[in-house]
Amino acid sequence: MNFDRTIARLIDHTILKPDAIREEVRNICAEALRYEFASVCVNAYWVPLVASELRGSPVKVCTVVGFPLGATSTAAKVAETRTALADGAQEIDMVINIGALRGGETSVVESDIRGVVDVSHAAGAIVKVIIETALLNESEKILACQLARSAGADFVKTSTGFSKSGATVEDIALMRSTVGLSMGVKASGGIRTLQDLKAMVAAGATRIGASAGVGILEATSNSASSGY
Repeated sequence: MNFDRTIARLIDHTILKPDAIREEVRNICAEALRYEFASVCVNAYWVPLVASELRGSPVKVCTVVGFPLGATSTAAKVAETRTALADGAQEIDMVINIGALRGGETSVVESDIRGVVDVSHAAGAIVKVIIETALLNESEKILACQLARSAGADFVKTSTGFSKSGATVEDIALMRSTVGLSMGVKASGGIRTLQDLKAMVAAGATRIGASAGVGILEATSNSASSGY
């Protein structure tokens, strides 16, 4: 199939539903290999399977930490991260402590992120910080991005996909303007079409989390020009 590999390399091919079964995760891995996605993003239980399925390929193994609420302790998030890394994870998408952020406990939020970042970077893995934009006002979104940057994270990410809403173009633009060019910005939640993806990239996203990646790429093969 003729598809846009540049777009494929933006996509974290995602299956985070709680009722996913082994064969579905294997199928996601097979699709990621076929379409050359950036990563496969799964819950931590599936990391060993995904690492085995993707071994020797450029597709990364991504997992989530403190997911989806972010309200576990830093020690729990660090332990979860260590296990995931030992199992083969190469990218960690962690959820911030949303309540601490909204309550003004900025040092708690920053140290929570830094704990995961330090363990991940020591193992050569990157960290994407999920700020859950649907639950924050504008000033809180800006603060969350600033704290993620201060803690040494590699990306800021909009959403878990399990809250009230997902990524918006406005939030991506705000996040990009806050972190500048020093970090990646990942849009996730509700991105289902090639048009959605292009809008997010135009606003500043450098990675897209989607379970509809195959459909998005098939649309590029039917498009006279899929460039953005």
